Amino acid sequence: MNYVAFEAARAATRALGVCAVGGAVALAGLTVGPGQADAAIKCRGAYQVSGGNLIATPYCEDEYLAQVARTYGSRVSARRLRRSFSAKSELCQFIGRDSRVSDICQKFLPD
Repeated sequence: MNYVAFEAARAATRALGVCAVGGAVALAGLTVGPGQADAAIKCRGAYQVSGGNLIATPYCEDEYLAQVARTYGSRVSARRLRRSFSAKSELCQFIGRDSRVSDICQKFLPD
């Protein structure tokens, strides 16, 4: 356990009036260490930020496609698009000509 986590646990136990030693040990398992919260995928538009570079990934493309769809009034989620090929196909038939998502929907649109 690092020093910051220990101090946070100790401060929390004092505020709760719990035994400092037992409470610190119990809370130590619940704290998040540095760097663990940064593990989430970060997207910028349809691209994933990876080491300061932008790379095209299906995850971020689906996030962006759902975001653009919501501007059209659709209530589709990125999770649904990732899990259902037909939902993504139908959505691309609806908004696929929009210049923001035309490259993502290219394979779902007729030539």
